[in-house]
Amino acid sequence: MPTSNNYFHLHLVSDSTGETLITVARAVAAQYANVTPVEHVYPLVRSQKQLDRVLDEIEEAPGIVLFTLLEKDLVSRLEDKCKEINVPSLSIIGPVMQLFEAYLGAATTGRVGAQHVLNAEYFKRIDALNYTMMHDDGQHVDGLEEADVVLVGVSRTSKTPTSIYLANRGIRTANVPLVPGIPVPAQLETLTRPLVVSLHATPERLIQVRQNRLLTMGADTSSDTYIDKQAVADEVAFARKLSAKHNWPLLEVTRRSIEETAAAIMKLYTDRQRNRPSG
Repeated sequence: MPTSNNYFHLHLVSDSTGETLITVARAVAAQYANVTPVEHVYPLVRSQKQLDRVLDEIEEAPGIVLFTLLEKDLVSRLEDKCKEINVPSLSIIGPVMQLFEAYLGAATTGRVGAQHVLNAEYFKRIDALNYTMMHDDGQHVDGLEEADVVLVGVSRTSKTPTSIYLANRGIRTANVPLVPGIPVPAQLETLTRPLVVSLHATPERLIQVRQNRLLTMGADTSSDTYIDKQAVADEVAFARKLSAKHNWPLLEVTRRSIEETAAAIMKLYTDRQRNRPSG
């Protein structure tokens, strides 16, 4: 269906929270820079009455329909309505479930929201988040040995958001800033259990990010060493030298998103765990 005024309607219908749908839809929509989706999110659709409202809204504002419904009667009715009014619809998890079923030779349980069950994995993530928030920006260095991953780097290398992203994956993550002239905590230099990863960015990128930060705060940027070209270059050189001294893996984050940085760290962490001797 053609778009108008560079936007289109995107209907996301879920029998659970809708998080899976939103993530997939936004990842795809981001590839189309010239059009913007108007999202209509319908979580917890589990009855025919709840579906009635959804169908009315789809008919009122036709557009792409994505869904993660497990109840076959709801799926059939939604798909039939979409065919009737000539709008495209797609089950996001249907093809994946069919693939699993064919490979495993067993039918699904059909449990709605099964991925959100309060299991051990859920509590592991909560524990990791609590740990990460307590050990952000060099706090509580005495507990660094309890981390899975410790991130180090100069200011504005995305240590905190990367730490939180990793914690959401169940990885207990601490981060420690590297500042020229200030000794790193002794605990950091003697770690044996955690993987220490050094995050780096080019001086130009750091200056750009820091300038934006200062402007947002309304600070005077005219004579601030925080964004001085030579001072920032010295910071980067200091961090690289320290990383080489301790043999910390160095990860360049200049052109990486938080997700890409976290994925690279998780690979380093997984490889390290796999290569560690058991027992």
